Amino acid sequence: MITLQEQAYAKLNLTLDVLGRRPDGYHELESVMQQITLCDDVEIDLETGEDWKLECDWPEIPTDSENLAWKAVGVFYKTLGKDPRGVTIRIAKRIPVQAGLGGGSADAAAVLRALNRHEGEPYSLWELAQLGAKVGSDVPFCVMGGTAIVKGRGEQVNPLTPMPQCFYCIARPDFSVSTPALFAEFDQQGSDWRPDTPGMLKALEEQDLLRAAGSVRNAMEPLVAQNHPEITVIRSIMEDCGALGTAMTGSGSAVFGVFDAFDMAAMASMQLMEKCKTYLSRNTD
Repeated sequence: MITLQEQAYAKLNLTLDVLGRRPDGYHELESVMQQITLCDDVEIDLETGEDWKLECDWPEIPTDSENLAWKAVGVFYKTLGKDPRGVTIRIAKRIPVQAGLGGGSADAAAVLRALNRHEGEPYSLWELAQLGAKVGSDVPFCVMGGTAIVKGRGEQVNPLTPMPQCFYCIARPDFSVSTPALFAEFDQQGSDWRPDTPGMLKALEEQDLLRAAGSVRNAMEPLVAQNHPEITVIRSIMEDCGALGTAMTGSGSAVFGVFDAFDMAAMASMQLMEKCKTYLSRNTD
């Protein structure tokens, strides 16, 4: 038996725009995404000689072929044309679920990276990301990491000048959002709360943290906030604690604030602890 270990890093949508509905029924997205240090731990046993298994310390996580990490193993070895001869996956969760932080996608990406390294790197990082697109929309970015602009359904990932080093306070209120329902509502109502993506790209090029943080925006946030005023309350508390910018990530429900000092992010976390779960993080290296 062979055991592999890999960390699975969460993502933030610094910007998120919905450009329209595609002929295939999915939505055309444009998002500046950032990988952060909040992570799960993923461990993979290969050549167990037993049926595939997945174990997780969070009961709400699927432990069968519906799990993206399980799917990632299948896609990798089917494409490679090789039998892993039994697989056990263990996931120790830290990334909250149904929060817009890409936890399942991060786990799948960690699996792909670990397997690729174990098999002697048969795929380049870009090729591995394209394999990830067969698993889930956020998986290609989670494979690539860093700071990137992501388009299409998530399969088009173009690296950007890294986000200047900063700190994030992430707050996860006690509700979840149905992504399909949110997109359906967006199709009906639309949004005037659109990100200035060119402004964000220029800020990153110039390494202007103040402008980059001020450019964070999620086009779908107002639709969530109109039903869940906690979003607005959380943002207000973060701004009072010195956040340079705040926004919801993904389809929610997590909200993040960008801070230029750790102690200010920690202060926001302490202020919010009574209202929701909070996490402190920074950009991955």
